[in-house]
Amino acid sequence: MVRMARRRLSARVAPNGDRRRRAVYDVSLMLWLKAFHVIAVVTWFAGLFYLPRLFVYHADATDTISIERFRIMERRLFAIMTIGGVASVVFGAAMLTAAPIYLTMPWLRIKLLLVLLVIAYHLSCYKLMRDFAGNRNAHSARWYRGFNEVPSLLLIAIVLLVVVKPG
Repeated sequence: MVRMARRRLSARVAPNGDRRRRAVYDVSLMLWLKAFHVIAVVTWFAGLFYLPRLFVYHADATDTISIERFRIMERRLFAIMTIGGVASVVFGAAMLTAAPIYLTMPWLRIKLLLVLLVIAYHLSCYKLMRDFAGNRNAHSARWYRGFNEVPSLLLIAIVLLVVVKPG
Protein backbone atom coordinates (compact mmCIF):
# COMPACT_ATOMS: atom_id res chain seq x y z
CA MET A 1 0.00 0.00 0.00
CA VAL A 2 2.81 2.42 0.89
CA ARG A 3 4.65 1.43 -2.28
CA MET A 4 1.56 2.27 -4.36
CA ALA A 5 1.16 5.65 -2.64
CA ARG A 6 4.80 6.49 -3.31
CA ARG A 7 4.41 5.56 -6.97
CA ARG A 8 1.37 7.86 -7.29
CA LEU A 9 3.17 10.68 -5.55
CA SER A 10 6.26 10.37 -7.73
CA ALA A 11 4.12 10.45 -10.86
CA ARG A 12 2.73 13.87 -9.97
CA VAL A 13 5.37 16.59 -9.80
CA ALA A 14 5.52 20.22 -10.78
CA PRO A 15 7.26 21.03 -14.09
CA ASN A 16 10.52 22.01 -12.40
CA GLY A 17 10.47 19.11 -9.93
CA ASP A 18 9.39 21.27 -6.98
CA ARG A 19 6.89 19.26 -4.95
CA ARG A 20 5.85 22.33 -2.92
CA ARG A 21 3.99 23.90 -5.82
CA ARG A 22 0.25 23.37 -5.91
CA ALA A 23 0.14 23.08 -9.70
CA VAL A 24 0.95 19.47 -10.50
CA TYR A 25 0.19 17.28 -13.47
CA ASP A 26 0.11 13.63 -14.40
CA VAL A 27 3.55 12.84 -15.82
CA SER A 28 2.30 9.77 -17.70
CA LEU A 29 -0.44 11.77 -19.42
CA MET A 30 2.02 14.54 -20.32
CA LEU A 31 4.43 12.03 -21.88
CA TRP A 32 1.67 10.61 -24.10
CA LEU A 33 0.48 14.08 -25.09
CA LYS A 34 4.04 15.18 -25.81
CA ALA A 35 4.73 12.08 -27.94
CA PHE A 36 1.63 12.64 -30.06
CA HIS A 37 2.40 16.37 -30.27
CA VAL A 38 5.90 15.63 -31.62
CA ILE A 39 4.52 13.13 -34.16
CA ALA A 40 1.97 15.69 -35.34
CA VAL A 41 4.60 18.45 -35.57
CA VAL A 42 6.85 16.21 -37.68
CA THR A 43 3.92 15.52 -40.04
CA TRP A 44 3.02 19.20 -40.21
CA PHE A 45 6.56 20.39 -40.92
CA ALA A 46 7.16 17.67 -43.50
CA GLY A 47 4.32 19.25 -45.46
CA LEU A 48 5.50 22.79 -44.74
CA PHE A 49 8.93 21.89 -46.12
CA TYR A 50 7.69 20.06 -49.21
CA LEU A 51 4.66 22.05 -50.37
CA PRO A 52 6.66 25.21 -51.23
CA ARG A 53 9.15 22.97 -53.06
CA LEU A 54 6.23 21.74 -55.17
CA PHE A 55 5.37 25.39 -55.79
CA VAL A 56 8.92 25.90 -57.15
CA TYR A 57 8.44 23.09 -59.67
CA HIS A 58 4.86 24.14 -60.44
CA ALA A 59 5.98 27.72 -61.20
CA ASP A 60 8.48 26.36 -63.74
CA ALA A 61 6.06 23.87 -65.33
CA THR A 62 4.74 24.71 -68.78
CA ASP A 63 2.97 21.57 -70.01
CA THR A 64 -0.63 20.81 -69.07
CA ILE A 65 0.07 17.32 -67.71
CA SER A 66 2.73 18.57 -65.27
CA ILE A 67 0.61 21.51 -64.16
CA GLU A 68 -2.36 19.24 -63.42
CA ARG A 69 -0.09 16.73 -61.62
CA PHE A 70 1.27 19.51 -59.38
CA ARG A 71 -2.26 20.71 -58.56
CA ILE A 72 -3.23 17.23 -57.41
CA MET A 73 -0.02 16.72 -55.43
CA GLU A 74 -0.34 20.12 -53.74
CA ARG A 75 -3.98 19.54 -52.77
CA ARG A 76 -3.28 16.10 -51.29
CA LEU A 77 -0.17 17.24 -49.44
CA PHE A 78 -2.01 20.26 -48.05
CA ALA A 79 -4.73 17.96 -46.65
CA ILE A 80 -2.17 15.78 -44.84
CA MET A 81 -0.25 18.85 -43.69
CA THR A 82 -3.44 20.38 -42.29
CA ILE A 83 -4.22 17.23 -40.32
CA GLY A 84 -0.72 17.43 -38.82
CA GLY A 85 -1.17 21.13 -38.04
CA VAL A 86 -4.54 20.66 -36.35
CA ALA A 87 -3.26 17.69 -34.36
CA SER A 88 -0.19 19.71 -33.29
CA VAL A 89 -2.37 22.51 -31.98
CA VAL A 90 -4.80 20.11 -30.29
CA PHE A 91 -2.09 18.12 -28.50
CA GLY A 92 -0.21 21.31 -27.60
CA ALA A 93 -3.39 22.82 -26.14
CA ALA A 94 -4.04 19.57 -24.26
CA MET A 95 -0.59 19.79 -22.68
CA LEU A 96 -1.26 23.38 -21.62
CA THR A 97 -4.62 22.34 -20.19
CA ALA A 98 -2.97 19.51 -18.26
CA ALA A 99 -0.17 21.78 -16.96
CA PRO A 100 -1.20 25.45 -17.17
CA ILE A 101 1.83 26.41 -15.07
CA TYR A 102 3.81 26.28 -18.32
CA LEU A 103 2.04 29.44 -19.47
CA THR A 104 3.99 31.38 -16.86
CA MET A 105 7.27 30.49 -18.56
CA PRO A 106 8.60 33.18 -20.94
CA TRP A 107 10.12 30.71 -23.41
CA LEU A 108 6.72 29.09 -23.95
CA ARG A 109 5.00 32.40 -24.59
CA ILE A 110 7.62 33.19 -27.25
CA LYS A 111 7.16 29.70 -28.72
CA LEU A 112 3.42 30.26 -28.94
CA LEU A 113 4.01 33.49 -30.87
CA LEU A 114 6.24 31.57 -33.28
CA VAL A 115 3.52 28.90 -33.62
CA LEU A 116 1.12 31.68 -34.64
CA LEU A 117 3.63 32.60 -37.37
CA VAL A 118 3.74 28.95 -38.48
CA ILE A 119 -0.06 28.96 -38.69
CA ALA A 120 0.07 32.17 -40.74
CA TYR A 121 2.63 30.52 -43.05
CA HIS A 122 0.35 27.50 -43.38
CA LEU A 123 -2.57 29.75 -44.35
CA SER A 124 -0.40 31.60 -46.87
CA CYS A 125 0.48 28.22 -48.42
CA TYR A 126 -3.26 27.62 -48.79
CA LYS A 127 -3.69 30.95 -50.58
CA LEU A 128 -0.75 30.21 -52.90
CA MET A 129 -2.13 26.75 -53.64
CA ARG A 130 -5.53 28.27 -54.50
CA ASP A 131 -3.78 30.81 -56.74
CA PHE A 132 -2.06 27.98 -58.63
CA ALA A 133 -5.36 26.10 -58.91
CA GLY A 134 -6.99 29.19 -60.43
CA ASN A 135 -4.07 29.99 -62.75
CA ARG A 136 -3.35 33.15 -60.74
CA ASN A 137 0.23 32.48 -59.65
CA ALA A 138 2.08 35.80 -59.38
CA HIS A 139 5.47 34.54 -58.16
CA SER A 140 8.57 33.10 -59.77
CA ALA A 141 10.26 29.82 -58.90
CA ARG A 142 13.05 31.87 -57.34
CA TRP A 143 10.57 33.61 -55.02
CA TYR A 144 9.23 30.21 -53.92
CA ARG A 145 12.78 29.06 -53.15
CA GLY A 146 13.09 31.92 -50.66
CA PHE A 147 9.57 31.31 -49.32
CA ASN A 148 10.56 27.68 -48.78
CA GLU A 149 13.17 28.70 -46.17
CA VAL A 150 10.71 30.33 -43.76
CA PRO A 151 9.51 27.14 -42.00
CA SER A 152 13.12 26.05 -41.45
CA LEU A 153 13.90 29.27 -39.60
CA LEU A 154 10.73 29.01 -37.53
CA LEU A 155 11.42 25.37 -36.65
CA ILE A 156 14.99 26.16 -35.57
CA ALA A 157 13.78 28.95 -33.30
CA ILE A 158 11.00 26.80 -31.81
CA VAL A 159 13.28 23.81 -31.15
CA LEU A 160 15.92 26.02 -29.52
CA LEU A 161 13.29 27.55 -27.23
CA VAL A 162 11.84 24.16 -26.26
CA VAL A 163 15.20 22.51 -25.61
CA VAL A 164 17.14 25.39 -24.01
CA LYS A 165 14.16 27.05 -22.26
CA PRO A 166 15.85 30.47 -21.85
CA GLY A 167 14.67 32.92 -19.19
